[in-house]
Parts: sequence; structure tokens; C-alpha cells
Amino acid sequence: MADGDGLGEAASAATSPPAPATGLSPPLGWRERLRAGLAGSGASLWFVAGLGLLYALRVPLRLCENLAAVTGFFNSLTPKFYVALTGTSSLISGLIFIFEWWYFHKHGTSFIEQVSISHLRTLMGGTENSISEPGSPSSNRENETSRHNLSECKVWRNPLNLFRGAEYRRYTWVTGKEPLTYYDMNLSAQDHQTFFTCDTDFLRPSDTVMQKAWRERNPPARIKAAYQALELNNDCATAYVLLAEEEATTIVDAERLFKQALRAGEAIYRRSQQCQHQSPQHEAQLRRDTNVLVYIKRRLAMCARKLGRIREAVKIMRELMKEFPPLTMLNIHENLLESLLELQAYADVQAVLAKYDDISLPKSAAICYTAALLKTRTVSDKFSPETASRRGLSTAEINAVEAIHRAVEFNPHVPKYLLEMKSLILPPEHILKRGDSEAIAYAFFHLQHWKRIEGALNLLQCTWEGTFRMIPYPLEKGHLFYPYPSCTETADRELLPAFHHVSVYPKKELPFFIHFTAGLCSSTAMIAFLTHQFPEIMGVFAKAVSMISRTCVEYW
Repeated sequence: MADGDGLGEAASAATSPPAPATGLSPPLGWRERLRAGLAGSGASLWFVAGLGLLYALRVPLRLCENLAAVTGFFNSLTPKFYVALTGTSSLISGLIFIFEWWYFHKHGTSFIEQVSISHLRTLMGGTENSISEPGSPSSNRENETSRHNLSECKVWRNPLNLFRGAEYRRYTWVTGKEPLTYYDMNLSAQDHQTFFTCDTDFLRPSDTVMQKAWRERNPPARIKAAYQALELNNDCATAYVLLAEEEATTIVDAERLFKQALRAGEAIYRRSQQCQHQSPQHEAQLRRDTNVLVYIKRRLAMCARKLGRIREAVKIMRELMKEFPPLTMLNIHENLLESLLELQAYADVQAVLAKYDDISLPKSAAICYTAALLKTRTVSDKFSPETASRRGLSTAEINAVEAIHRAVEFNPHVPKYLLEMKSLILPPEHILKRGDSEAIAYAFFHLQHWKRIEGALNLLQCTWEGTFRMIPYPLEKGHLFYPYPSCTETADRELLPAFHHVSVYPKKELPFFIHFTAGLCSSTAMIAFLTHQFPEIMGVFAKAVSMISRTCVEYW
């Protein structure tokens, strides 16, 4: 039903880890056996025992007399008291309901359930049962699961990230909103320190200044440090890079600064090549200078793409991929795919996909959805749901639908943005694969390519939800890929700004306590209203209830 690499992914996803070796457990003591027996019998045993004890002590505790006194007290109360009581209960339960609703939408869990689990588990004996030996099979399985989840939630640099000064900051000036989170910018600072610094920076004063500049949190302080580095060395490539990224307010200004950085970076790179074999420090310096040069050329290609010189951008990207093939981790091919789609060079796009849509390489939304777009393009202009329901799907249409299902399984958040069911925001500088952040980054640049192909969005709208019938339990088992990671919501909330409503998959059901507090608020409000409007009827009803309860106690 799917292509070869998809089947390979499904096979690897379906492969289960080897079962741990089983062994005989040591015999349990009498205390452990008693505790296990009490836990296994359930709460019903305790409930029956409590009722029996209460029945045995009914005479010494004078339960009948005390209950009669309480009943007489409630009979003497006026309807105004019941109105105040039920109204106050409705108000308090309504406030709890509102807080629970807000907490669930902000954190994805119920506050009451979270507190109950964390504080009441010790009272219920859950902590002791949950602790396992360090070398036990359950502990090994938990460690393996946590490592797998950690690898799934790896955050990647957005290959199409925007310019801070020319795009992100302009958005802030216009709207007053910050498009980047502190977590996202902190990851970028770590990337800059990894790519643009090395152990030999102390040999050049300008590099020492820039090493401090990349660690600065305040943008004006970083820009000031970049100018200080240029005063010490007018050919400091990384200083021009920082100014192009953060000070330039237009793409034209950014491109001008990147061209200055390119001249300086090429000269430094040639000198590093000549000295690379002299010592390990020189090799580290060459890696740093290579990273700087690749970064500059890539950003120049993106400037050319944004300024409409698309063929020039494609040429720069192809040269980069040919000159530095080991740097596939930078995902330059995704920049190339987007530029080729803008040129409508679909044969070249297919050639790039044939190289990078491989089972041995990590997937992305750009790879999966571009492959679906190419297959959709061959049939979308003549596709009609009515015609397809009458005559069935052709082979080409089946291939297109399967490609859409494959893409949706990889990232189920993308279709809502392509179909404009959710509003787009500026993409973050880092993305989580298969998450909402990756969906935003893809749709922000590729929505226009789907709109350009007639009928592509119509075919997507008619078929994308069919994916979920094939994976009814996406967190447990996938169809063509690994099960959907459960950690995407938490990571996306860190990467995306607070004003964006994060897309969650699979959609979570409302917790029990939200339903409970909503029902309690509604019922008490209704009782308060009825008591206020019909005090005589509600008074008779209350007396009848008290008489029934008193009769039952006397009979008992």
C-alpha cells in the first residue's frame, strides 16, 4: 500500500525489543503477602467492613438520636438558607471549573488529577509499588522507553528560519508581539556558540570579543560587541554575520552585510586550509571556519530567494551541497526543494526527492508533503469526489492518496494550515519534527506551492482525514512510521509563542474533573434558582427527603 521506504519504516517500527530474561523472584514475606491480598481485594472489602463496624457501634454512638437532631435542625431552616447555600456552592464550583478549564488548555492536564497523583499516591502505597530495582527488567524497559522518547523529541534548526532584524523584529514593531520564545532564542545562542567559536579564539582578539557576543542575551549588547570586533579586525566574518542577522532591517541590507562576511570568510577559510594539518587546534579552527562559510553562503542564497533571484539561489545551494556533502545535517536540500517548487521545476524536485527521501535518512514534513504534492499534481486537476465514488480511484489517484496518508501520518498538523483551518504565525528558529512547530514552518513557505497546483488542496481536503482510520492508536502503533511521540505538545509549547494555540495530536479528552465541576456548578445553580422561585415546593421536597432518611435510619 505504500512505497518501499515507507514499508521499511513500518517494518522497523513494528520490530519489538527482545523480551527480557525471566527468572524466579524471591519468596515474599507475610507482610508483603498481606499487603498484596488487601490491595487485590479492592476497596469494596474495606467498604463492607466499615458498614459492619458502624452497625455494631450504632447504640454506643447514639446514631439514631443524633440523626434525628440533625434532621430537626434542617427542618427548621428557611428557604433563604438553602438559596444561599446552593448559590455559594454553585459559585465555588464554577470558579473551580473555570480554573480547571484554563489549566487544561495551558498545560494539557487536569490540576486536580495532577495534585491527586503527586500527593495521594504516597498515601495509597503507589510509590513503593512503582519503585523498581536498578537492574530489573521493568527498569531496563523504562530506561529504553525514555531514551527513545528523548530521541523523538530532538529539536532541529529550522532550515528556512527568518532573519531576526529584517523579519522577526519588524513583526514585533508592527504587532507588538514577540514571535520568538526565550527557549527558542536560547537554542539559537547555543547553535551560534557551537558553529562560530572554537578553542583557538583567544589567538585573535576579534574572535574573543565575538565569543562573548554570542553569549549575550541583550540584542543591543550583541550588536555593540560586533562593532567592537570590527574595530579590532575589519575582516571578522562572524561580526558581519551578527550584524546581518540582527541589525539589518531589510533583506537588502542583510545581503550587503553577508557579502562583506563572505569576502572575509573565504580569506580566513583559505588560510585555515593551509594550516589544517599542523595541530588539532588548527583542525578545529578549520571546522569552525567551514561552518561560518557554509552559513554565510546559505543565508546569501536565502536573501536571493527572498529578493526574487531564484535561479541564483538554486545555483548557490547546489554548489554548497556539492562542495560540502558531509553537512547534510544542515538540511540545505529543503531550501533547494522550496526554491525549485517556486520555479515549478518539478522534474528537478523529483530528482532531489529521489536522493533524500530514503529510508536511511531522517524524514521531515518538507520531504513527505513535497512527495505527496508531486503525486497529487498528476491527478488533482481532474479529481472529483463524486466521480471517484462512482467509478473508483485510478492507479495514479491511489498513489496520490497513499502519499497524502503517508505525509499526514508523519505530521498530522500540516493539513489544517494548508487548508487554512488554523491561522499561520511566523515560524520559529527551531522546530520539532512531527510537531506543530514543523507544520507551521512547512506551511508558511509551501502553502503557495499547493495553491498554485489546481485541485491539490481539494484532493488533500477530501482524503487527509482517512489517515486516522489506519492508525486508531497513534501513540501505540504507527502504519508507516514509528508511533507518534507523546512529547510533542510540551516541546512545541516551549518553541511557539504564547499567543499561538498549539495544535495537539491526538486530541485529548476533557478530564473527569472538568465534567464533574461543570455538572456540580449547573446542578447547584438550578437548585438555587428553583428554591428562590418556588420556596414552598422546595421546602416540601426537602422535608420529604429528610423524613425518608429518618425513617430509613429508624428502620435500620
